Amino acid sequence: MWVGIEDADSIKTIRAAYEAGITTIDTAEVYSEGYSERIVAEALSDVRDRVEYATKVFANHLKHDQVIEACERSLTNLKTDYIDLYQIHWPSGAFNSEIVPIEETMGALTLLKEQGKIRAIGVSNFSRVQLAEASKYGRIDSLQPPYSLFWRQIEKDAMPYCVENNISILAYSPLAQGLLTGKFESGHKFDPADNRAKNKLFQGENFERAQQALEKLRPIADRHNCTLAQLALAWLIAQPQTNAIAGARYPKQATANALAAEVKLSTAELTEIDAIGRIVTDHFDDSPIMWNW
Repeated sequence: MWVGIEDADSIKTIRAAYEAGITTIDTAEVYSEGYSERIVAEALSDVRDRVEYATKVFANHLKHDQVIEACERSLTNLKTDYIDLYQIHWPSGAFNSEIVPIEETMGALTLLKEQGKIRAIGVSNFSRVQLAEASKYGRIDSLQPPYSLFWRQIEKDAMPYCVENNISILAYSPLAQGLLTGKFESGHKFDPADNRAKNKLFQGENFERAQQALEKLRPIADRHNCTLAQLALAWLIAQPQTNAIAGARYPKQATANALAAEVKLSTAELTEIDAIGRIVTDHFDDSPIMWNW
């Protein structure tokens, strides 16, 4: 899904994030078929008791026995005997997977929790309706949706339910896959193997609107002596129940991401940034998928 990644850089970056105070690391079994989980273990095994591992079971492993087996694989990959947060990566049926009743999947997750192999249950890419249905069969502690200043469908769908039921929102792509860093200029072309090549935000008028919005955000970032990325993260974690899973390729990026927690935005500034984001988001339909797959 990404190109030009070196294991040594990934390990140093995860370690730099930890040293900067970031203690939750999110991964998934489907990321390079467990390879990502193994890299996380390589980076953090010696401080396992001071970090939280969040990983996910993919849509093709949602039958009861498949969930149990997938969890065991992830435990092995992560070199641990418990997973802090275990999430359903995509709802049953996604990517042409077999339809499995959520009650069956939740039964397996509840069993794993009772056994102490997982400590909390989460879901990812679920709508409000799907989230409410899953909640009938056990406590859901978190929802992981795509959410950033430039991608905000969750605000109209699942966020009110999460606030009402004290469900944490773990926002993925909080920098819109790097767009909110401001480093991608008009005409930028991605390697076809890079999943950003199919991201709607990087295409046509959406990309041009994003550039307009970024220009309006720059003076606010300058006022706070922070980067555009730090400003976007600070805005996001100021939203109800919301945490940001910020990706990083190099140690300096992880360290910079952590500093976003120190950017304090006033109510007026949050409103101003909200309005700037809508330059981009007002033109999208209600599709929750950020990519043209």
